[in-house]
Amino acid sequence: MKKIISLLFLVVLMQSVVIAQSIDTNDFDMAYYSKLKDQNATLNVYNWGEYIADGYDSEIDVNKEFENLTGIKVNYTTYASNEEMYIKLKVGGVNYDIIIPSDYTTAKLISDGLVQKLDFNEIPNYTNTSKSFMNPIYDPSNEYSVPYAWGVTGIIYNTTMIDEKPEDISWDILFNEKYKGKILMYSNPRDSFGVALAKLGYSLNTTNESEINEAGILLKEQKNIVQAYVMDQIYDKMESGEAAIGVYYAGDSLTMIDNNPDLNFVIPKTGANLYVDNVTIPTSAENVLAAHMYINFLLEPVIALDNIDYIQYSSPNDGAIALMDEERRKHPIIYPSDEIINNSEVFLMLPDDTTTLMSDLWNEIITTDETYAGWVVPMLLILAVIAVFVIIKLSKKRKREGSRK
Repeated sequence: MKKIISLLFLVVLMQSVVIAQSIDTNDFDMAYYSKLKDQNATLNVYNWGEYIADGYDSEIDVNKEFENLTGIKVNYTTYASNEEMYIKLKVGGVNYDIIIPSDYTTAKLISDGLVQKLDFNEIPNYTNTSKSFMNPIYDPSNEYSVPYAWGVTGIIYNTTMIDEKPEDISWDILFNEKYKGKILMYSNPRDSFGVALAKLGYSLNTTNESEINEAGILLKEQKNIVQAYVMDQIYDKMESGEAAIGVYYAGDSLTMIDNNPDLNFVIPKTGANLYVDNVTIPTSAENVLAAHMYINFLLEPVIALDNIDYIQYSSPNDGAIALMDEERRKHPIIYPSDEIINNSEVFLMLPDDTTTLMSDLWNEIITTDETYAGWVVPMLLILAVIAVFVIIKLSKKRKREGSRK
């Protein structure tokens, strides 16, 4: 058995070597990518989890290919949400050369001066970017960001555990008591409020206080039927059948479906969130030239294609789209219909008072969740017992001291 396993491992290893060598770099500007050769340069990349081709499942390892081509060492770490990334960058004390925020967070980072203007002379492959993604509303001057991938949110569900037909599934299903204990929700406020606002028929970018409060009440009522608030944890829960239904991003949902054919994904007809994730360079970056080279590398059509094939998101790269097979270009989830896109909204940067209200309401929801109560209540009981014990000890001490007098 061990010999068989070793042989299989060797075959997989040989296949990965062949794949790594199959990347055609003849069309790459080798002089450009050799600028930092033999200089022991490093690049710190901070990205979403499961969001780059890493050599698994017959795909290239993008970071390894970049290292081989440029001689630049890539230090790669991940985060689970825009909020997690933003706070870490805002607080400081860390130095990243590349971060990949979503649209509304890109706008916030620009507004706060946390990302720097790009030198597009150092990103010649930017010409591969689709014109429809240039001068976006979150970066209207087109100076700070380059689109990495895009898609829409929707509902992923287990067909063996859900009764509704795909065409009948709407945001309402995430609030249906029938599926109590089987529902997964986002663990961040912007995405979760987006779901509630969509169910209520309001704009995902509303600043109306009463509408946001109404969405907060809806989410608070929902918490009793939610199994867990998740981000990357959704993979294990949905693929294993631990949960029946959840809300997530289209590309990640396709990855889950590949691992469990009982799963399906639908985009509600009433509209969803259309998101664009972008490559940016923080103002605190220490290796700006290497960062520009990395962005340019991601925009190489062959790299962009292999990368997008792995993460299964939609590509904003015309060069990569030209290399795609027809099946992928016409995939209804990866490239949804104009009707779905027109019904969807891109998250915008909200005013500070709106963001604060949403965050405060979200904290109320989370802190009263049973997940937290499971350890908060026992802890309070322990503290109460300790307090009673201390009071009794002090009382006895006072009595002894009083008797001595």
